[in-house]
Amino acid sequence: MAATPRFRKNAVDGSTEEASTAEGNAAEGPVGKHPVDEKLPPLRMFTSGLQHVAAMYAGVVAPPMIVGPAVGLSAKETAFLMGASLFTAGIATLLQTLGFWRIGARLPFVNGVSFAGVTPMIAIGKDRGHDGIAVIFGAIIVAGLLGFVLAPYFCKLVRFFPPVVTGTVITLIGVSLLPVAFNWSQGGNATADDYGSTTNITMAAVTLVIVLALRKLLRGFLQQIAILLGLVVGTLIAVPAGITDFGALGDADVVGFPTPFHFGAPQFEIAAIISMCIVMLVCMTESTADMLALGKIVGRPADERTIEGGLRADTLGSAISPLFNGFMCSAFAQNIGLVAMTKVRSRFVVAAGGVILVLLGLVPVAASVIALVPLPVLGGAGIVLFGSVAASGIQTLATAALEKGENALIVAAAVGVGLIPIAAPGFYHAFPEDLLVVLDSGISTGCVVAIVLNLAFNHWGRTPDVPSEAETEAAGGEQPKDPMALPVAH
Repeated sequence: MAATPRFRKNAVDGSTEEASTAEGNAAEGPVGKHPVDEKLPPLRMFTSGLQHVAAMYAGVVAPPMIVGPAVGLSAKETAFLMGASLFTAGIATLLQTLGFWRIGARLPFVNGVSFAGVTPMIAIGKDRGHDGIAVIFGAIIVAGLLGFVLAPYFCKLVRFFPPVVTGTVITLIGVSLLPVAFNWSQGGNATADDYGSTTNITMAAVTLVIVLALRKLLRGFLQQIAILLGLVVGTLIAVPAGITDFGALGDADVVGFPTPFHFGAPQFEIAAIISMCIVMLVCMTESTADMLALGKIVGRPADERTIEGGLRADTLGSAISPLFNGFMCSAFAQNIGLVAMTKVRSRFVVAAGGVILVLLGLVPVAASVIALVPLPVLGGAGIVLFGSVAASGIQTLATAALEKGENALIVAAAVGVGLIPIAAPGFYHAFPEDLLVVLDSGISTGCVVAIVLNLAFNHWGRTPDVPSEAETEAAGGEQPKDPMALPVAH
């Protein structure tokens, strides 16, 4: 006899989803534990955790590699920033997977440095050296604490961030970072004699082809780290070309600790704080979507309490990171794909990955190895890396019902405004300098426009569409619900 279907209520949106008894039994481990809570043998725990680190490593060190030179840090200081980012990503991942009190989603959820904050951070600290980093860290601390306070409420506001908003923002993140990849491909330093040389651009093109070929030819774990492998191969090819700098490796210490406030005490500027608070809301939105997706993959649907705990881990990790010279932390979606591919659902595997990240952060020479990658090589891989972020946003927009109402207009306006700082960098030159920190970030401005227009067109003063007689009959006599309308208060 077939198992009688049962239904469970989704605490996030009140919807129900069908789950068979057989499915529920399959979710349990061999000793009655859910696979998420299963502890694997030590060797398998380590190798599986290392696989997660390999899949995310390039994504963790890329933001400090972008921000460091932009604010005027030396190669050695940038390497220190990368090591600190690895260390703080490990702390944030441990908070997320192991958790304590009501902090942590307790899912195989990897946290690392968010790409969403790169462009605003460059706008905040450009050419300001240590002062720029101190202002960035001050803004992240405030944004992290604000997010921690908002976590219990934010998980109830997910309905205000439909795919039309999140898809627009994710697309802008990728598009806003592509000019960085193009700059790297030319050499990174516009004043250098070889900037834009055929050697640099050819090296970027070769790396791009290598990454694409590896993604096509490899399978499984190796395919997941195709970008990392492409960086390694590209760097080896670049050595005889004479564009690899070994200086940072020679100056790095074998063992070190990310000294608290290495770049000075945090500084607090209101415009920078506003910009990073907007980024924090974007990160919280992305993390919420990732938790919902991961919950389905591991067979433990994420309810409001899970999302609240996950957001608290994200935001607390972000608030703590600047203490150790790290940046804002958020979910890494590529690791969710790794969980789905390997079927290894244990959160303790990801916790092992967090421990590995912490250890890597305590070995500066390991971070300096990444600094050996020439910027043209990184630029070629960056085209794929940042383009993939934009593609994810487009994929999200494909589910946003753009044919419905004014959704296409919302995307058009938000993307248009968000592209202004990229297409016309001097567009806001006459505005007060404090406002430029927000306006020069296409991600921040595009996000604000998307949220406001979504509320204006899809929520405020909206009259629900009256279904036709045929639609009512097709729905079994019940009027179909408008997915964009807010629930009516009773």
